[in-house]
Amino acid sequence: MDKDRVLLVTIDFFTPVVDDAYDYGAIAAANSLSDIYAMGGTPFLGLNITALPAQLPLEIAAEILCGGAEKAREAGVVIVGGHTVQDNEPKYGLVVLGFAHPHKLLTKGGAQPGDILLLSKPIGSGVITTALKAEKVDPGDIAEAVRLMKQLNKTAGELAVKFGAHAATDITGFGLLGHAWEMASASGVGLRFHLNKIPMMPGAERYASEGIFPGGGFNNEDFFSPHVHFVKEINHEAQMLLYDPQTSGGILMALPPGQGDALLQSASESGQALWLVGEVVDGERGIEVDIET
Repeated sequence: MDKDRVLLVTIDFFTPVVDDAYDYGAIAAANSLSDIYAMGGTPFLGLNITALPAQLPLEIAAEILCGGAEKAREAGVVIVGGHTVQDNEPKYGLVVLGFAHPHKLLTKGGAQPGDILLLSKPIGSGVITTALKAEKVDPGDIAEAVRLMKQLNKTAGELAVKFGAHAATDITGFGLLGHAWEMASASGVGLRFHLNKIPMMPGAERYASEGIFPGGGFNNEDFFSPHVHFVKEINHEAQMLLYDPQTSGGILMALPPGQGDALLQSASESGQALWLVGEVVDGERGIEVDIET
C-alpha cells in the first residue's frame, strides 16, 4: 500500500470440531487469524463467513457468532459484517485483513541451513477431536485441546518478527509435516525434526496407539510421505501424529541460531510457550525425522 504497509487478506472456515457452539466459533476465529500472524502481520478487520442449517436454533447460531466476535475482540479485530447462507451442516470462519511492514513480512520461503525450528503449540488436535466424535475422549484431554485451539498466535507471530525469523507458517490441515514440507520446498532446503522434542497434546499419543485418526491424516500421509524420511525406530502411530491435521495449530518458525536463547527467554517472560523441535539443513527440499539422543 505504501513504503510502510503491505495489505494481507486471508479466509478460512470449517465445520464444527467440538460440541460447544461458543468454543467452535472462538476456535474458528482464532484459526482464521493465524494466517495473518504467521505472515508477521497485525489483523485489524474481519468478515463473518457463515453457513447454517435452517432448523438450527437461533441461540446456537448466536453462540457461534459470539465466540468468533469475542475472540476477534481479544485480537483487536473489528468484525464489520459478513455473509450467511443456508447449508445442511454448520460452517463458520472469517475473512481477515491485516497489515505488515514490507521488510518484516514472513513467508514460507527464506529458511536457511543452520536455522533452528521452533513450534508454538503442541500437536494432536486431530486425533483428540476424532476421539471426541467417537465418544472415547477423556474430558480433561478435550478441555486442554479446546484451550489450545482457542489460543491466539499473536504473541508467537510478534516474537517471530522481533527476533528476525527467516520463514514461518501456521500448522493446520496438512499437519506438521505437510506444512513443514511447504516451507522446505519454498526455501529450497531440508528440515530435520527430532520426534522426542515435538510437543504432544495430553492424550494424543494414547489415542494414536488405539488407532484413532482422522481421515485427513491418511490423506496427508499419502501426499507428503514421498518427501519425508523417518528413522526406522519411529513406529507408524508416531508418524501419523506428525501427519495429523491440526485445527488452529501453532506457528512453525525458522530463526537464526544465534537468536534462540534470547527468543526463548522473551517467550518465557511473555507467557508464550515455544519448543525447539529441529533445524534447517542442506538438502533436496525434504523432511527428516529422527530421535535425538
